[in-house]
Amino acid sequence: MMSDTVLKELKDGVLLLTLNRPNSKNSFNQEQWTAFAAELDAARVDDDVTAVVITGAGNDFSAGQDLKDYGVSGAAHSYQITERAVVDFDKPLIGAAKGVAVGGGATMLFHCDVLYVGESLRMRLPFNSLGMAPEFASSYMLQMLIGPQRAAELLFTTEWIDADKALETGIASRKFKDDELLPNAMAKAAEIAQLPLSSLMETKRCLRTAHKAGIEAALKIEREAMDRLAGGPASMEAMMAFMEKRKPNFRTLKKK
Repeated sequence: MMSDTVLKELKDGVLLLTLNRPNSKNSFNQEQWTAFAAELDAARVDDDVTAVVITGAGNDFSAGQDLKDYGVSGAAHSYQITERAVVDFDKPLIGAAKGVAVGGGATMLFHCDVLYVGESLRMRLPFNSLGMAPEFASSYMLQMLIGPQRAAELLFTTEWIDADKALETGIASRKFKDDELLPNAMAKAAEIAQLPLSSLMETKRCLRTAHKAGIEAALKIEREAMDRLAGGPASMEAMMAFMEKRKPNFRTLKKK
């Protein structure tokens, strides 16, 4: 089933996937999670696709989970399908992110083989501020990208990460002016797509195999942590604070 929440364009071996809910900062509802996973799964088995570029329509990459869709029946399953599709994608994956990249809209980018960012990037890993746990194997992937201490600092504090910090820490490989971001990402993908797909896939296998066990362990422990925390005092306080447009107060909660 086609969905306009994810746009696709294939040219010379490069598939461009664009998250297309710009009025909601491309936040993921159930339909978009499912559509994005389906496009990645289709690209894996399409011999005409050598490399994939992912980006967001409008001014942002993605604000992560659409809270209006949070708790909807099947939403968690749709997210997990997408998580698996991203983790298992075995062709070159290039990210082009600007503006807001929050939660799942940030952590999926850690799985890109190459990540380019625009100068307007504002990335955040808000899980602790929501009384929740990391996701998308980010507890492993971020350590792998930037080291354990820097990863712990960003996950514990939930601080905003701008383009300069993303570049300096190693989250991103290059930074561009916003209007130059996608053209540069597409040009790099086109360069990669000139090379033999069989060799590119084996190279990705070589790069990723050493991390496979860590990723799978992180996915498992993150889901277990999320199950323990979901609906707990901290997550409920965070949700109530969001609805009441106030800052959450976690200091009054008992340790759980």
